[in-house]
Amino acid sequence: MGSDPQYAKWPLLPLAQHVFTLTNPYAARPAQQAAVKNLQDAITEHKMAPFYRYLAHPTEGVLNSVGEGGSNTAAAGRLGRKSSIAAGMIATHKPTTSLSLPWDENLYQQLQAENEKELEEFQKEEDEAVEKAGDTEIQAAKGKRAEFWARVGDKEKAIAAHQDLLEKTGILGTKIDLVLALIRLGLFFGDKQLVQKTVERAKSLVESGGDWDRRNRLKAYEGLHLLTVRNYSGAAPLLLDSLSTFTSYELCTYSNLVVYAVLAGSVSLKRVDFKSKVVDAPEIKAILGDGEDKLLALTGAISAGPGADASMQDADSAPVAARTAVVNLTTLGSSTEQPEAEMAVDFDPLAQLVSSLYNGRYKLFFQALALVEEQFLTQDRYLHEHKNWFIREMRLRAYQQLLQSYRVVGLDSMANDFGVTVDFLDRDLAKFIAAGRIPCTIDRVNGKGVIETNRPDDKNKQYQDVVRQGDQLITKLQKYGQAVRLRGSERA
Repeated sequence: MGSDPQYAKWPLLPLAQHVFTLTNPYAARPAQQAAVKNLQDAITEHKMAPFYRYLAHPTEGVLNSVGEGGSNTAAAGRLGRKSSIAAGMIATHKPTTSLSLPWDENLYQQLQAENEKELEEFQKEEDEAVEKAGDTEIQAAKGKRAEFWARVGDKEKAIAAHQDLLEKTGILGTKIDLVLALIRLGLFFGDKQLVQKTVERAKSLVESGGDWDRRNRLKAYEGLHLLTVRNYSGAAPLLLDSLSTFTSYELCTYSNLVVYAVLAGSVSLKRVDFKSKVVDAPEIKAILGDGEDKLLALTGAISAGPGADASMQDADSAPVAARTAVVNLTTLGSSTEQPEAEMAVDFDPLAQLVSSLYNGRYKLFFQALALVEEQFLTQDRYLHEHKNWFIREMRLRAYQQLLQSYRVVGLDSMANDFGVTVDFLDRDLAKFIAAGRIPCTIDRVNGKGVIETNRPDDKNKQYQDVVRQGDQLITKLQKYGQAVRLRGSERA
């Protein structure tokens, strides 16, 4: 067992979601009003003077400087790098909401004075540690300063403080905790480059001897990062594996993890893997299943799929009864590590999406896809950016799944199966056919039109690949032979 996680509380990632909701044109007005209140309460409670200025300052705040024409250009020069990453936190460059986070100069001055007082105490504690104590106490004092900057929302100073700690820390577990904190800072401010660089650093540290708990936490962190950069195929296995061992409540709620894992798996996994890891997974059935399936999953009567990390070799020697996979019940309840109590989530559209896609009920699938877009894709800061791509890929997946079963199918029949018009289906399929995503042709010359699939000949494709690669090899050998002859003539 490793040591308990450190530096795992700040920053509060739900605050970034509140900022997103406030600027999201798809968000309901009550949700935006709640977001404003939550932001105001958090800024006051945690004395977040830098974050308050970052958001709400009349001339430099990102909530006031986006979409204002010339004033926005001037503000961008003052904001520097943080202006370039504001897009990672706000939903749109032209917010249409009439709500805003009001600026109170007196409140800001009060928060700033309290921040300075805290910093003086940290400096005093660090000076005393230098004079009277050892390196451990000095590092502890510096750790408080790093957590302070993460708490109040000063990105640059928080990153610098955490990196300074990282360079002077020799304990591997603490190093990993600091790197995970840097990943959360990047996610909080929407800095994908920082997250990418730091995830790679965390992976190298974990591979050098990280404990089982930190390995599993990193799995969720990396999966969420891959989701934000539209690598759903890479995110799906990591997020799905995290379901049974999830403890990273500082990253997201368990409900959000289920949503991310199901969506990533639905769009990227092959049908066999989709059934075993999503449709039949006990952790997902416990959330999305019907009454009987949910009960069986919660009681462990349904066996798990991939389960926990395969690196836990000790589990192989455990009794069979002890290894029976059950849903991680602790993740379904509350936890003191959770930054915010989970809101009630209606998973019915998600359950309907999974069931209808797997069972080929395409009309129901399109209806569920529209509800998933409305309820999840447009409301979540990690999913919103790629919602159009996700909708397009899910439609493509459904089209491919149906056409794989037929050599020829009527256009009107397929349109009826999906609950759309013939013209819409014709236009939608034409885009995928032109892009080479669906191997078929549409003939509308006679009658209402038919779709004829062109099944790829794998053996012929392999033959063509061998011929092409052979031609390339012969060309390279000829160039090499010419170069050798030239060098020989020079020696002569």
